[in-house]
Amino acid sequence: MQNRSDQARPFFTLVVVAAAWLVLPVFAKAFLKASFFEFTAPALVAPSYIRDLQEYWSLRLHTRPELIEAGRDLARVNASYALSIQQNAELQAEVSRLEGMLHMPARPGFRLEPARVVQRDFSAWWQRLVIRKGSDAGIQSGFPVVWAEGVVGRVSEVHAYTSVVELISNPGVRLAAQVEGDPQPVSFQGGVNPAFGPARGTVEFVPFGIFAYPETPRKVVTSGLGGVFPAGLAIGNLVRVSPSSDGLFKTGEVQLDPRLSDLTEVSVLVPVGPAAP
Repeated sequence: MQNRSDQARPFFTLVVVAAAWLVLPVFAKAFLKASFFEFTAPALVAPSYIRDLQEYWSLRLHTRPELIEAGRDLARVNASYALSIQQNAELQAEVSRLEGMLHMPARPGFRLEPARVVQRDFSAWWQRLVIRKGSDAGIQSGFPVVWAEGVVGRVSEVHAYTSVVELISNPGVRLAAQVEGDPQPVSFQGGVNPAFGPARGTVEFVPFGIFAYPETPRKVVTSGLGGVFPAGLAIGNLVRVSPSSDGLFKTGEVQLDPRLSDLTEVSVLVPVGPAAP
C-alpha cells in the first residue's frame, strides 16, 4: 500500500499544479510566463555569443593571401553598394518632390535594427524565431522583421533583451499583399507546414485574371496596406491558383524562401519620425 501511494504522489502533485494553474487569473499567468522567459533567456542567448566567438577566432586563423582576396571581394561589394545608395538617394529625392507637388502625406519611415537569431522553433503549428534584441533596443510587439530577400515575419513577444518573431509561414500571420504587376490587393496567410518540409502559405481574394504555374510563378509582395509592412517587400512566389468556393475570386499557394529556416541575422523595422510609437 505504501508503494502505491508513493507511485501516485507525482501524479497527484501534477493534478494539483494543473488545477492551480487553471484557476489563476489571466494577469498572473502572463506575469509567470514573462518571468519564466526572462529567467531562461540567458541560457538561450549564451550559445549565440559562443558561436560569434567561434566565428571570430575561425576568421583569425585565415592566411594573409586569403584575407587579401577577401578584402578585394569586399571592396567590389562596397563599390556596388555605394552606387546603389547613390541611386536610392536620387530616387528618394524624386519621390519626395512628386509627393510635394501632389500634396501627398509623407510615408512612414523606418530604421533597421539588426539582431542575431538565437533559437528556432519549427513545428507543424509554430514557426518562430528568438532574436537577441528586445525592449532595450526600442523593439515593440507587432514590428515587422525583414532580411535581404524580403519579409521574415513580425514581432509577437518582446522581453528585456530578447524577442519572439513569428515567421510568415506561421498560420497566425496574415498581411495585405499583391501579385507583382497587379495593383489589386490580396490576403496572404501562413500555412500548416511540416517540420522538415518546404514552407508554404496561401493567398485569398486573387482576381480571376491572374494565372500562375510552377513553371512560371508570380512574385507576391507586400501592398503597404495596414501600415505595418512597407510596400514592395518580397513574400514568396505564387506557384498555382484555383477558383475559390464562392466563385468570385481565386485562392493560391505561395512558395516561401527555404532559407528562412537557416537565417542567422535579421533586421527589425523600427518606425521613426511621426509614425514612431
